[in-house]
Amino acid sequence: MVNQMQKIGFLFPGQGAQSVGMGKDLFEQSAAARAVYEKADTALGYSLSKICFEGPEPELTRTLYAQAAIFVTSMAALAALHEKLGDLRPALTAGLSLGEFSALAAAKAISFEDALELIRVRAEAMEAAAQQNPGTMASVMGLDIEGCKTTALEAGCEIANLNTPEQTVLSGTKESIEKACKIAEAKGAKRAIPLKVGGAFHSSLMKPAQDRLEAALKNTEIREPACVFIPNVTAQKVSEPAVIRDLLAKQLTSSVQWVGTMAAAKAEGIVSFIEIGPGKVLKGLARKCQPEFQVSNFGAIADLSAIEALNLIRKS
Repeated sequence: MVNQMQKIGFLFPGQGAQSVGMGKDLFEQSAAARAVYEKADTALGYSLSKICFEGPEPELTRTLYAQAAIFVTSMAALAALHEKLGDLRPALTAGLSLGEFSALAAAKAISFEDALELIRVRAEAMEAAAQQNPGTMASVMGLDIEGCKTTALEAGCEIANLNTPEQTVLSGTKESIEKACKIAEAKGAKRAIPLKVGGAFHSSLMKPAQDRLEAALKNTEIREPACVFIPNVTAQKVSEPAVIRDLLAKQLTSSVQWVGTMAAAKAEGIVSFIEIGPGKVLKGLARKCQPEFQVSNFGAIADLSAIEALNLIRKS
């Protein structure tokens, strides 16, 4: 049994957080986490757990496998967290891009099985859209959001992620991204770096993927979240299932409003968070958006002691 000492938010990572070996210790040391991997392997019809634990890296990095692997590892970590600490209920959930599905599952708005199926459709559709409409992305650092918006307009690309006040990701054709990097640096950006990604995610080039995901969402049961849920597209809390369904599809062609999401979380009076799943990207982004935020990571059993040391919870 756990009594919460203060309100806690759960944050879930998106694509790019994967690494070979992720979740292996969860599988080995938590029966609850092991059950999550086994359920996913059965549902998918192949050993996703083996890809997580053993790779090879090119296979794990592929959109088709990376998205399912990150979601399942995040859900396995959440299951292990509950197993070790009891009924720890978040006051808020949010996720970066793909992590939005994890956030909705954690908020009990969507079942694990339905989320996994949607992610399978989403990943397949994104891979297909990337082949149909080739493109790439770039990270711009040290240039404010308005400067990045002007850069995107001049280069003919789009804003994909507003990660922090000084880190924005652009998305578009290879030519437009190359042009954008030069324009951004000319405007005073510290760095403008093309990313190794499989396509122009969160841009209009993903419209075919949005259409496929939208069709799949029509047959998916979505319930009202059990806590505050903040979506990427609007960065404003939402609880209506029909609106959530619509935003999940629109997310593929819309900007990820992470700066706004962190501001909305602060407006809810929440400053303590646990980033659940592989990697530690969101911890850094959250702190750059809101320096007073206290964020701990839980992606391995060894992280448990750090969470307990934060005094976010009290066992009784």
